[in-house]
Amino acid sequence: MALIGYARVSTKDQTVAAQLDALRKVECARTFQETASGSNRDRPQLAAALDYMREGDTLVVWKLDRLARSLKQLIETVEDLERRGIGFRSLTETIDTTTAGGKLVFQIFGALAEFERGMIRERTRAGLDAARARGKRGGRPPKLKADDLKAAKAMLADPEINVEEVARRLGVSSATLYRHMPAPRATYGSSPPSDKDMRHGKPLIFL
Repeated sequence: MALIGYARVSTKDQTVAAQLDALRKVECARTFQETASGSNRDRPQLAAALDYMREGDTLVVWKLDRLARSLKQLIETVEDLERRGIGFRSLTETIDTTTAGGKLVFQIFGALAEFERGMIRERTRAGLDAARARGKRGGRPPKLKADDLKAAKAMLADPEINVEEVARRLGVSSATLYRHMPAPRATYGSSPPSDKDMRHGKPLIFL
């Protein structure tokens, strides 16, 4: 049940001295030091610290932002530690997940992160709805054009041709065909629809 320290600086001009002093005061058995690297995601010393730690240990940092650059990343890292039976402690914010109070704080963090994700999804849907109301479409462009759909309906008028065959001929998946034609196994009678039928919306007969 050892305390393992982790110190990090964002630029090579900074120093970890203050962090190391704080980590020494709480008697960390070992401390891993990270100096800014070429890639923001390249943190070999953090990876080494996480690999070194065992169940019952606690990862200690000077401040929360030394461990993660975003709330999402912070929560994911701490949750991973928790799954391994490892605690987390931040000295500046006095957070310790080995205590009931510390666990509650991270539960609140998790709820805030989920709330933020929900708000982003809600704004995205609202934006798409507004775009559609203005006659625009969001997301990826459709894989099937109007001529493709006309051809698909003509082919499906032949009972010998199934949906999978039509999708293969059009170079799309069956799921894509169903997405563009909710009832693809439909026909305009015994013969393919004419342009006039398509314009005037001749009733579909479902098989």
